[in-house]
Amino acid sequence: MTRQRAAAIPRWIYLPAALGATFVLLPLIAIFTKVDWPHFAALISSDSSRAALVLSLKTSGASTVLCVLLGVPMATVLARTSFAGQSLLRSLVLLPLVLPPVVGGLALLYTFGRNGLLGHTLAVLDIRVAFSTIAVIMAQTFVALPFLVLSLEGALRTGGQRYEIVAASLGAKPTTVFRRITLPLVMPGLLAGAVLSFARALGEFGATITFAGSLQGVTRTLPLEIYLQREGDPDAAVALALVLVVVAVIIIAIARPERAGR
Repeated sequence: MTRQRAAAIPRWIYLPAALGATFVLLPLIAIFTKVDWPHFAALISSDSSRAALVLSLKTSGASTVLCVLLGVPMATVLARTSFAGQSLLRSLVLLPLVLPPVVGGLALLYTFGRNGLLGHTLAVLDIRVAFSTIAVIMAQTFVALPFLVLSLEGALRTGGQRYEIVAASLGAKPTTVFRRITLPLVMPGLLAGAVLSFARALGEFGATITFAGSLQGVTRTLPLEIYLQREGDPDAAVALALVLVVVAVIIIAIARPERAGR
């Protein structure tokens, strides 16, 4: 089956495919060759590096949970209902995919900052959001949420509604249908979206530094640590960049496993 498909591909297409793969892989190889391997363990185990890695994992995990809690209902509404302005709403929900992260950070700052749209009211209640760990989670959620919504909405539309219709006709309540039929059917899409959201949150930089700043142990995530180390300790920056690349590769491999039979 695989050979038949390959035989149908024009031979000339292999050249641009190889060039594209080379363009992507060469920078990764360059990072690998620049790592100071004899001191690699020491470079990634400094106090600031460990704090940044732990903070990134914690905040990315928290933002992924938020993406699931918010994204599953959003994707379900977009895939299973029809209403005026739905296309516009979908475009706005997916806007962070194409919006520069720093713009997203500014939007969050002007909303939840001390003098922001809601921040002023929160300040009166003695609630500080900007430049805190919560701000990191919010920034990561803002940029990662569309990945889950897009993935899950596609899975919902592809899966159809025939089983849900049958269950409803047999007297199952909507919540029961959603919990027992809909979610299990789209679980692969949900898991893939969650993993991709985690990966996006882990690599977030622009919105985080704009909305949360860079305070060690509080808001300085691994991408921010890499950026700061780039000036003072390039070897540490390269070593941490490799760690981030390895984690990203593992996450992508989990999100897109090879299916049997391919």
